[in-house]
Amino acid sequence: MATRKLLDGNGAAAEAMRMARVQVISAYPITPQSPIAEKLAEYVANGTLKAKYVRVESEHTAMSVAIGAQLTGVRACTATSSVGLALMHEMLGVASGCRVPIVMAVINRSLVSPWSLWCDHQDSMAERDSGWIQLYVENPQEVLDTMFMAYRLAEDPRVLLPVMVCLDGFFLSHTPAALIVPDQETVDSFLPPYRPSNLYLDPDDPMFINDLTPSSDFTEMRYQQKQAFDQVLQVLSEIQDEFARVFGRQYSMVEAYRCEDAEVVLVTLGSMSGTAKYVVNELRKKGQKVGVLKIICFRPFPAKLIREALKHVPVVGVMDRSAGLGAEGGPVWTEISAALGCLRQGPQVISFIGGLGGRDLAPHIMEKAFEELLAIKRGIKTYQGSCWIDVRDDALRLREVSQGV
Repeated sequence: MATRKLLDGNGAAAEAMRMARVQVISAYPITPQSPIAEKLAEYVANGTLKAKYVRVESEHTAMSVAIGAQLTGVRACTATSSVGLALMHEMLGVASGCRVPIVMAVINRSLVSPWSLWCDHQDSMAERDSGWIQLYVENPQEVLDTMFMAYRLAEDPRVLLPVMVCLDGFFLSHTPAALIVPDQETVDSFLPPYRPSNLYLDPDDPMFINDLTPSSDFTEMRYQQKQAFDQVLQVLSEIQDEFARVFGRQYSMVEAYRCEDAEVVLVTLGSMSGTAKYVVNELRKKGQKVGVLKIICFRPFPAKLIREALKHVPVVGVMDRSAGLGAEGGPVWTEISAALGCLRQGPQVISFIGGLGGRDLAPHIMEKAFEELLAIKRGIKTYQGSCWIDVRDDALRLREVSQGV
């Protein structure tokens, strides 16, 4: 029987790991992920989770331990953030290349420099081509539910790929909400015990894992990963439908909010989506035909679903919480532009950069973005390149260094 619990995003992730019956935890704290490591330690100490808790010396080792443990046939877990994810970079490729179906909570936090403890998406976006599935969530309930579905997705024999469940640091990780938490029996029926396949460590059946691969085989092994990614959207759709039957909450890869008759639509990712929906409701009261398209599955990118949702919209904006330095726009904008580029008379795609380093994408910022889109739609303005929607007027004078001593 489901119960109500007050949990923040970190608590929801730890609760999902406990209910998934993970058996090895490789823990290394980093703000704002640390409460996950602390809560899992508490679960092990009080006996509510029977697992081996390994206190490692770095995030690189945390991923190494998770890979090794899972290859022995147990469900392992870890979590990280920001520079911790960056330190894992080498081992992320090992996990995906060896097709080890690890599920990891990534608490989004900006990368240095400038040094920051607060949220943006640069950390996970830097790893978008590492071979991991990436799912982004809007609120703590989605954290819990998506973690359950991520385990099913990663471990499906048609997929066998690791998954990042990405949640915004502090905005979600430290913000409590009343969650519907299912009972353990129901979770067990949806998420059966882990069964290793493909590569595994067994003294009675030895094999080489991650050995030096000649060029005669390397491309084909990469192609196997590509084929697995090609299966993800169909498998995830099946899992989401089953989740709805079991738990009563329906999810999809993308969520179109009031887009049916929209003249302009803003594409969002993560916790900003709730604010954008609120602003849409307020603007609709004023007669403005605006909508939001929330992306949940970023890797693989659900291009066909996005084209279907936006094919009738003349102007589309994309709000990136990552700077996309050196590119014409942010990373989500790049993907949306590529997905819509094949449409005849496709929409204009406008790049917005905002919410970096923990800056709040407040309603007035979202409203400003919609005003820009509507002005472009009506011919009042023309698109001049990516718009840093919340940058201060004194940006080039901030902490300006004077010449001389």
